[in-house]
Amino acid sequence: MASPPPSPTPARLVVLVSGSGTNLQALLDAIGDDPEGYGAQVVAVGADRPGIAGLERAERAGLPTFVCRVREHATREEWDEALTAATAAHRPDLVVSAGFMKIVGKRFLAEFGGRVVNTHPALLPSFPGAHGVRDALAYGVKVTGCTVHFVDDGVDTGPIIAQGVVEVTEEDTPEGEAALHERIKEVERTLLVEAVGRLARDGYRIEGRKVHLGHVGE
Repeated sequence: MASPPPSPTPARLVVLVSGSGTNLQALLDAIGDDPEGYGAQVVAVGADRPGIAGLERAERAGLPTFVCRVREHATREEWDEALTAATAAHRPDLVVSAGFMKIVGKRFLAEFGGRVVNTHPALLPSFPGAHGVRDALAYGVKVTGCTVHFVDDGVDTGPIIAQGVVEVTEEDTPEGEAALHERIKEVERTLLVEAVGRLARDGYRIEGRKVHLGHVGE
């Protein structure tokens, strides 16, 4: 599976958020006034609920936004159809799940499979799921970190694009989980910006579980 070859036109990004939008802001800051230099531009921001800081960041940046709430649809499948349609309306080359706290469904992956980028606060395949930081601490690891990966139909099981390592210190106790999570988030933002930029600028191909950046036509 491969993306289209890189082109002179900046790749179109739709970013999905559920909260504060700090990863979205990191992308916006990296792109700045030079989307061609970065290789991509954010064309829209979607969310699973209104009134969140991530949408406010998008609005301040002059970006179109959309909201797809699960509870406004009769079934999860109908929500997935609505999210797919709302995202597809902006013709994205890549979809970035930047702290989006909903699992996308079959219809979304059928439309955007191999083009949905997500982050996770652990070194996958270890500690997948919603409590990666807590689970890593409970296991007693000496290093943890974050993973940027493509989304598939599993939970944090898609092909890995990049990973960053964060040391676990003696001060990192279960009670202090939040401090460790903040250190991971700092690395995560940088890693996401670098990974999305390379995917957009250089193209990529996915072979089994391996993601190869650049050299799409080889």
